[in-house]
Amino acid sequence: MAGISLNEDPNHYLMSRRHNDLTAEELMEWVDQYADTQVNELILNVNAMRAGYDSGVWESFWEGYDPEGGSDQPFFAAVAPEARERQRQWVHRGWQLHRDGLDRYAIWIDRCRERGISPWVTMRMNDVHSVDNEGDPMHSTFWQQNPQFRRAPYKFDDWVDKAFDYGRKEVRDYHFRLIEEAAERYDFDGLELDWMRFGFHFRPGFEEEGIAILTEFTADVRKLLDSWEAKRGHRIKLSARVPSRPQTARGLGMDAVEWARRGLIDMLVITPFWATIETDMPVELWKQLLHGTDVELAAGLEVLVRAYPESALRQMNTLETVRGAASSLLSRGADRIYLFNYMDSDTAMADLENYPALLREAGSLETMSGKTRRHIVTYSDTWAPGEASGALLPAACGPGRYRSFRLHAGPKPDGGDVFVLLGAAPASEGTAGAGRENATRGTADRENAGADATGFAPGAGDKGSAGFGDVLLNGHACVYEGVADIAKPRPEGPVHRFRVPAGAAHAGFNLIEARPDAPQTIIWVELAVEFR
Repeated sequence: MAGISLNEDPNHYLMSRRHNDLTAEELMEWVDQYADTQVNELILNVNAMRAGYDSGVWESFWEGYDPEGGSDQPFFAAVAPEARERQRQWVHRGWQLHRDGLDRYAIWIDRCRERGISPWVTMRMNDVHSVDNEGDPMHSTFWQQNPQFRRAPYKFDDWVDKAFDYGRKEVRDYHFRLIEEAAERYDFDGLELDWMRFGFHFRPGFEEEGIAILTEFTADVRKLLDSWEAKRGHRIKLSARVPSRPQTARGLGMDAVEWARRGLIDMLVITPFWATIETDMPVELWKQLLHGTDVELAAGLEVLVRAYPESALRQMNTLETVRGAASSLLSRGADRIYLFNYMDSDTAMADLENYPALLREAGSLETMSGKTRRHIVTYSDTWAPGEASGALLPAACGPGRYRSFRLHAGPKPDGGDVFVLLGAAPASEGTAGAGRENATRGTADRENAGADATGFAPGAGDKGSAGFGDVLLNGHACVYEGVADIAKPRPEGPVHRFRVPAGAAHAGFNLIEARPDAPQTIIWVELAVEFR
């Protein structure tokens, strides 16, 4: 069985338990919920721009905080007034644990071993949350006082412009000191270098030079862990989180294949950044590149789901959509499912009541077999500077012309009913984000002029196909069944369902072809497998 690695972020626990004092027993109970599940590793995040424990080399979350000062104290002066009390509460909870001599990470690590879970520590290598507010109390003074160490100090188009530049030795040394301290302080089974928080680590145009820098940094970390292995008497593994595609990872300075071939890492996590789960990561390519190494490949699942970059919807995954992604990625060869932002409250899946089931299903094809799953077209949210990017959706469709969408649907859905689900943009926004297609044909206004409020042209459904002359799966005609009332996640407008003939769905990749009778802008494509 492949199993699950689960990431716990640095302040979620404090935020979700902010209202009452915490005890050692409650800290242990948090670990207990993951015992006797498919969670192999609990990946415990010890930092953002500050440390989540009482560090001697970085500021802690509560350094500078006055526990008697209320929410109007100077520590929170840069925080919006309406957000101060909430932030004060979780910072206070971290302070309270420190006051009471409770190191949550040490307690969690010990409890993990007692309950048969492998305890790991993860470090965010370049966290830039809220850098639009330079006075935010969660920023480090090192970052605030050294703007010359930022990767793009001449602009601010995105948070990552204010990320640290790892081309500077001062930056590398600053982060390495926290790694050294964590390795001395905590007896973990593995350390993860989270290069996806936030993914951009070099001055624009210096990413190629950064390849050797990050490889040498990784080698230094491996050497440090080797020294602690000798002292602790057990193997200490090293992992890294990198972008989902090899060329993008390397284009950002992360030559993960070289790290694997040099024996520097034991696990590699490929993942999107944050905006959406990525349902079509090239697992097979990564496995080929890692051939001959002992590195385990983990497929990272984010909690958000979006069909295309311009979508304004902020929807979370559910048990059924996770089954779809996980079954696909495992069948493509992933050795582990890695859950990021799938925590036990607040930052969590949409149907949190199914969290226990998620932890007992998502790490194995066997435990997901015979259960309803949803395979949704999404996109990759991370690209190297200047790299060509793209997304399948929105897709502007001219009448009488087929548009194709390829989805990987995991194991062959024997015994299940299979449906193609399509959603189209309302007429008022049918061209939003569809400019890639329309601009080349110069037909945006003309093609959308005849659509009604559902996005489908008036009178186009007289064939019983919701405006589509044909919808095919792997060349087999699908039968229109009408508008489907599907649960979230779903698109803004109506979803039209087409039944797939028995036996037409393949294991692995499937090709959906849609030929509209009238202009359409498709904004949602899904292959649903339902078991009764």
